[in-house]
Amino acid sequence: MSGQANTAAATHAIEFENVLAGYGDFMILNNLSFKARRGAITLLIGPNGAGKSTVLKTLFGLLKVRNGHIRLDGQDITGANAKDLLVQHGIAFVPQGRNLFGQLTVWQNLELGGITLGMKTTHERIPEVLKRFPRVAERLHSQASALSGGEQKQLEIGRALLIRPKVLLIDEPSIGLSPLVVADVFKLLRGLADQGTTVLMVEQNVKSALKISDEAIALESGRRVLQKPAGELLADPNIERLFLGGAHAAATVAK
Repeated sequence: MSGQANTAAATHAIEFENVLAGYGDFMILNNLSFKARRGAITLLIGPNGAGKSTVLKTLFGLLKVRNGHIRLDGQDITGANAKDLLVQHGIAFVPQGRNLFGQLTVWQNLELGGITLGMKTTHERIPEVLKRFPRVAERLHSQASALSGGEQKQLEIGRALLIRPKVLLIDEPSIGLSPLVVADVFKLLRGLADQGTTVLMVEQNVKSALKISDEAIALESGRRVLQKPAGELLADPNIERLFLGGAHAAATVAK
């Protein structure tokens, strides 16, 4: 029995156990528990204020865990800071919106993305990253602010990939992008997962995101109310309620 339990645990990269977290005295995550499989894309869905982005920030050490535990590959990382999570545990975070140094060039932004690696390693890895983003590679000496929205998002993701992350946290990657660019970004994320990277994603374009995800977790009021294979959820007639509100009711119907 213990061997089976260990095998099951080994398949999960991320585990939240009764996590309580928030801002000041206002708690967003309320005893949240879930597991996300290694080498899979797990999509967090739910209405505004459900706690989706807070999950990513808490996992990356940007918000304090008030109670409960977070584990990575079975190791308790509760309370670890963002730098240690990045350097020691291989967790990279691409937050919502634009997070580039606009007055610096593409190349300089990439150098800053690899600052924890040292310049020698960073310079060795930049060509590897640029192979994934040919449009960005063409703009190496342009200011980041001069890039299109799609190119900027690709640069942000590329910067995160410099550390060759085990886990990639990405928040709303499609915001402000054209459908063609979104398709490229989703294809990239799917490829990363297929190569072994664990991806935990928040995305407003839920139906499109479900098509490239392995599993989906519905949150409501900072609690997990449903967890299903993405394909099953995509076919669920209650899907609209799962991310526009009423996830608890939909979960009850599903039972």
